[in-house]
Amino acid sequence: MKIVIAPDSFKEALPAEAVAGAIARGVCRVQPQAIIDMIPMADGGEGTVNALIAATRGEHRQTTATGPTGEPVAATWGMLGDGSGTAVLEMASASGLTLVPPERRNPLQTTTYGTGELIRAALDHGASQILIGIGGSATNDGGAGAAQAVGVRFLNKAGDKINTPLTGGRLVDVAGIDLRPRDLRIGVTPIRTACDVENPLCGPRGAAAIYAPQKGATPEQVKILDHNLAHLAGLIKRDLGQEVRDLPGAGAAGGLGAGLVAFFGATLQPGIDLVMAAVHLAERIAGADLVITGEGRIDRQSMMGKVIAGVGRTARAAGVRTIALVGAVGEGADETLAVIERYHAINPPDLHTAQALPRTALNLETTTVSVLQKWLRTHAF
Repeated sequence: MKIVIAPDSFKEALPAEAVAGAIARGVCRVQPQAIIDMIPMADGGEGTVNALIAATRGEHRQTTATGPTGEPVAATWGMLGDGSGTAVLEMASASGLTLVPPERRNPLQTTTYGTGELIRAALDHGASQILIGIGGSATNDGGAGAAQAVGVRFLNKAGDKINTPLTGGRLVDVAGIDLRPRDLRIGVTPIRTACDVENPLCGPRGAAAIYAPQKGATPEQVKILDHNLAHLAGLIKRDLGQEVRDLPGAGAAGGLGAGLVAFFGATLQPGIDLVMAAVHLAERIAGADLVITGEGRIDRQSMMGKVIAGVGRTARAAGVRTIALVGAVGEGADETLAVIERYHAINPPDLHTAQALPRTALNLETTTVSVLQKWLRTHAF
């Protein structure tokens, strides 16, 4: 019997690889002879690097990069272990909101410069392609800071190069963009970007209006940031011949989606699709008898580019049944039954979160035992 275990992390409780391990222990208690393939998953957001490194037996790397407020941070990234030469990065590792204390959060003053340094580090390590997750940003600079880190020249009104890292508040100082000094490896190295939002760069659904308040911006600052991103979009159109203002996903990560397309030649793709391709999920599911997936909460959003939906669709296409183990069940959870056979909560509904989190590994294991025993009684192998 072959069982594929492909869960997401249980946020605030366990990373995806630990979730997979707990489920595997439960499987072994019921079916000691089962062939188990553990594939920690992610949707392109937080935990993507660790999940992909674990799933492909890759290697972690660490680079000292410029943090969102200009101070150095130790940013982690990795190389996949599948021989493809693929580097995997998370912008949040260098430019994330968690790196800025709440009292200092102000997207007028934060930069993605460190994200560009991570991309450069991956290229220095010999990466032949790059996957980058862009969730959890502290920034609203349209990716201009990241572009500076790989040599893109931004000019002020006097025609002089702007040398200090650009921030959301300083985009208005830019009067010209010159790609010619850019690192020659950019543009010839494929960069695929995990982007799970469709927001444009500017306007009422843009990066500033929707996401800047979560990063500490006041209503007045939101207006400034939106104006500055529109200014940058105009320069990108004039100097680079690219229209990014209304590009779906351009507003992700404070406009980094737009910047990666314009300055790096990147493509924007749903994060779960990138992860599934990187771990060769379809090939590994083929021939399995059962897939077990899961995440911390299942609800209507689970069908919107999340791990359960992605894994369930892939397994269904291969004719393999999928069950999901989850920490909590929310409204709309039954919509996932279009792609999975059933879901099971590992926690009693009346158990307080503070009590449930420390017991996540144990509850995953014991629930797996119970669910698999019932499964085997109704399915012959």
